[in-house]
Amino acid sequence: MKKTLKPIIDFLLFSNVFMSLCAVAQALVTFQLIGSKPVYTVIALLFTSTLGIYNFCILVSKPKHPERSFYLRIRWFFSHYRLMVTFTIVCILLLIPLFFLISTESRLLLIFLAIISFSYGIPLFSFGGQKFGLRNIPGLKPFLITVVWTLSTVLLPVLEAQDLNLTHISMHDTAILVAKQFLFIGALTIPFDIRDLFEDRKLGLKTIPVLIGEKGAYLFCQVMLAGYVILLFLFRNTGFSLNFWGLTVTAILAGWLIFKSKWQKNEYYYFFYMDGVLILQYVVLIVFNQFK
Repeated sequence: MKKTLKPIIDFLLFSNVFMSLCAVAQALVTFQLIGSKPVYTVIALLFTSTLGIYNFCILVSKPKHPERSFYLRIRWFFSHYRLMVTFTIVCILLLIPLFFLISTESRLLLIFLAIISFSYGIPLFSFGGQKFGLRNIPGLKPFLITVVWTLSTVLLPVLEAQDLNLTHISMHDTAILVAKQFLFIGALTIPFDIRDLFEDRKLGLKTIPVLIGEKGAYLFCQVMLAGYVILLFLFRNTGFSLNFWGLTVTAILAGWLIFKSKWQKNEYYYFFYMDGVLILQYVVLIVFNQFK
């Protein structure tokens, strides 16, 4: 059974299809919170853009000998090089018609996010004869990832839902949504940097674990999750709603997984369990709302 499932799981995780489903799930969480029906153009945009950008960034940062990489993900990805290139090209082509199906505000947001995403992976800048991307600037790596995920999975659904008159949400509540998502995504991002602590030090990447240490980074994650729960309580003054309890349960689970990651250095743990919380959030919301 394991031998049968492993190739499927490897494909989903290391081709970034699973990560793209995580982005879709987070958009669906936003639609649920703002009381809107899902906008399927947004869903398609998030899936294709996440898959395309993640694969593109891996392709442009290809190591000299990927088959010798310390990371299983890199070894798998470049052993399926043609398939991954095909996926990336198809995603980029699909983004073109989807881009023209959304509002002007959403297009401007997507252009902004695309600039950040590509600048993150491509070494566009040079200093002292050495080329680097935005990810090499001290402290920017987790911040940029969190900003892109937050704006794409919260602000994009909000803009499109309001443009189609599916809901109305105040600027105050939108700000709370963005802030709480920033804290949650940020808390899930940091453990990946803790895992890569020694490698990032070698590469000169000034991530949060590199700057404040491993223990400080774990504590920082828990503080962010606590802030996330507080903002959930304040959203739309709904207090202890079913949405609040559902998302609080997943925040507690995320905190436990982050704590446990001290001993779990397996890539499957990070890419399936840690990232899987993003999908689980939507599943839990659906289950909890069955009790209305």
